[in-house]
Amino acid sequence: MTEQSRSSCDLEKLNTTASKMADAARSAILPFFRSNNLATDNKLDDGYDPVTEADRAAERAMRGILDDLRPDDAVLGEEYGAKPGISGLTWVLDPIDGTRGFVTGTPTWGVLIAVSDGQGPFFGMIDQPYIGERFCGFGGSAWCDGPLGLRQLSTRRTERLADATVLTTFPEVGNADEQAGFHAVAGQAKLTRYGMDCYGYALVAAGQADLVIEAALQPYDIQAPIALIEAAGGIVTNWQGGPAHAGGRALAAGNPHIHAEALRILRNVPA
Repeated sequence: MTEQSRSSCDLEKLNTTASKMADAARSAILPFFRSNNLATDNKLDDGYDPVTEADRAAERAMRGILDDLRPDDAVLGEEYGAKPGISGLTWVLDPIDGTRGFVTGTPTWGVLIAVSDGQGPFFGMIDQPYIGERFCGFGGSAWCDGPLGLRQLSTRRTERLADATVLTTFPEVGNADEQAGFHAVAGQAKLTRYGMDCYGYALVAAGQADLVIEAALQPYDIQAPIALIEAAGGIVTNWQGGPAHAGGRALAAGNPHIHAEALRILRNVPA
């Protein structure tokens, strides 16, 4: 899809569709959350990567809406893989980003919905069903609708790493080299917090934190956060400063200044 076709895309129609999808995902997920008999399967033979019927039900519900409303678009989802399309647009879905948090009852997980073309994601939504917060960004504007009402989002202007708040999900952050790279940044920051899942990216978009640093990501983990944070005024790249929408290592920052400080450290981490 060209820049011209991206700009002519009806973003409000995409937002309407995404909102219906997020509503359907909420309805599918919430009956399972904090349930005493929630069953989980492990995707890994060595380690723990849980999946639940809530993950599967939510993705089925979202795909059903796309089948009805946008059958020509492609879909990439965590649970049910890729479906080809002919429109040049791909919906990138993670029905529950943070399933480990979901199964332990913490509210940092969320539903991720992105719309992407050949240049990467340009529409992003992070929905937290239990809290009732929906973060959305596209077309240079980002906002959150939730318990505090509807409010516009903008990222923070922190310029010095010594003043920054850094977020990630796991202290291990990938392999040993990646872990060392993360802690080299975090060691210079004012505050580091763990266990954030996708909610950390929403906090960067909302101006509550400065950096999220992660590794070993899949495209469906990062594409919605990229579009949301960029619409709120931030920047998301890989650890070399290039595009991050294919997954792998990601550095999300509230502004180019704090991004450059962190990148000077992370780009030295061996590939």
